[in-house]
Amino acid sequence: MAVKRLKANSKGEPRLLPTHNDLAADVRHAVVALLQPRLADAVDLHWQAKQAHWNVKGPNFIGLHELFDRVAEAVDEWADLLAERIVQLGGIAEGTIQVAAGRSALPDYPLHATDWAEHVEAVSQSLSSFGQAVRQAIGQTSELGDQDTADICTEISRAVDKMLWFVEAHGQGNGQ
Repeated sequence: MAVKRLKANSKGEPRLLPTHNDLAADVRHAVVALLQPRLADAVDLHWQAKQAHWNVKGPNFIGLHELFDRVAEAVDEWADLLAERIVQLGGIAEGTIQVAAGRSALPDYPLHATDWAEHVEAVSQSLSSFGQAVRQAIGQTSELGDQDTADICTEISRAVDKMLWFVEAHGQGNGQ
């Protein structure tokens, strides 16, 4: 069965599905284009947190094992917010692993990490990168006049900062 794709418009952008949303089509196109890479980052971040969850070792194992699972669950919620906003604006949420692999701007995860400190550092770096990109999206979507998307990104940004604090706290106070 062939997948039906939305044809591109004259600017080469994917066409938006019809909606009664009152944001101008050019704003909706721009916001969808801003959110697609953040969705890819969220999919990547989820699997990075699961990588840490499955492979962490050391004296902090159980606490970190559970924390990394909480990070993955939180990221799922953020991905859902981003994907649903894309669809609300008439776009198609492109959230497969294959798409994420090609679009994610997050640092590569050290696949052979086993030490708890390596996982804390890697997850912290990825959370930080994701948070930075989401904060940029707050300003960009505000400038486009889409305060609703800016609010969603603000909500995600606050949650990212909280998760980053939780993860980083495991490496602080131990000379790191």
